Amino acid sequence: MKELRRLIRRHLGFSQGEVNGFLLLMSLLVLFLALPFLYEVIFRPAPSAATATRDQQALDSLVAQLELRDERKSRSLFKAPAVALQPFNPNELNAEQWQELGLPKFLAQRILNYRQKVGDFTYKAQVQRIYGLPDSVYQQLRPYIQLPEERPSRYGNRSRDLAAAPDRPATGPDWNYPRREKFVLAPFNINTADTTQLKQIRGIGSKLSARIVKYRDGLGGFRDMEQLKEVFGLSPEVVDSLQKYSYVQKGYAPQKLNINTATADELRAHAYISPNVARAVVAYREQHGPYRQLEDIQKIKIISPELYEKLQPYLSL
Repeated sequence: MKELRRLIRRHLGFSQGEVNGFLLLMSLLVLFLALPFLYEVIFRPAPSAATATRDQQALDSLVAQLELRDERKSRSLFKAPAVALQPFNPNELNAEQWQELGLPKFLAQRILNYRQKVGDFTYKAQVQRIYGLPDSVYQQLRPYIQLPEERPSRYGNRSRDLAAAPDRPATGPDWNYPRREKFVLAPFNINTADTTQLKQIRGIGSKLSARIVKYRDGLGGFRDMEQLKEVFGLSPEVVDSLQKYSYVQKGYAPQKLNINTATADELRAHAYISPNVARAVVAYREQHGPYRQLEDIQKIKIISPELYEKLQPYLSL
């Protein structure tokens, strides 16, 4: 203690009385800081059994509320199937078809990402392992999944797989059938293809195929396969597949709009022409007379050079 007093006097320049006061002040400060801890240890009574029971009941109630909230949230995300359930192969469904089975969009995309990174599903339990898929939803879909119940044998023991799947729908494929030859898709003309042909492309379902046909008809036909990128909802992978298995016939001439006779409604029906542009084209024609050449529509301020380049193959006089 004497050494501590000497250090304080030497470094702080205190007198003997100031040193005593400083040490007393520090002692009181330490005591005040320790009082809450001492009160908890010494004076606070131990919780009674009744208090512990109440605390446990409150905790159980909170857990039940959280579970109820999660259950309600899950119900809001997962809807009843929009189509009648029937046997399906999970390796052949696209995102829209998964959503028709009642899955939310994010989970449908997660399944596609899993297949892209890991590979196709080979047995039912793999579908159940998708993160975020409730067991209740899986149990609802399970009887209709056209896959073996357990992991297929390395040595092709199909009889064991068949016996392990008693709930396999009667309308499902016979696992003892001889293996069919791999289907090879023949290239088709994108400007004459119907929705049935388009749905042969992996990743294209009923909605996307109808959207492609509608956009194509709104254009008057695709001039270039790059125009497929303009169709809303087509992923780069689907566009690549379309460019691989379809084509624009050489010398194809799209349907054209006569800018001297077309009405505003006919013009606005084109995929590249907005209602404002359609009205401007008709108004300019009414004010200045018929267009003499296609380049005249560039005099309309809202038609940019980029828009004109896109429109020019679809216009005529």
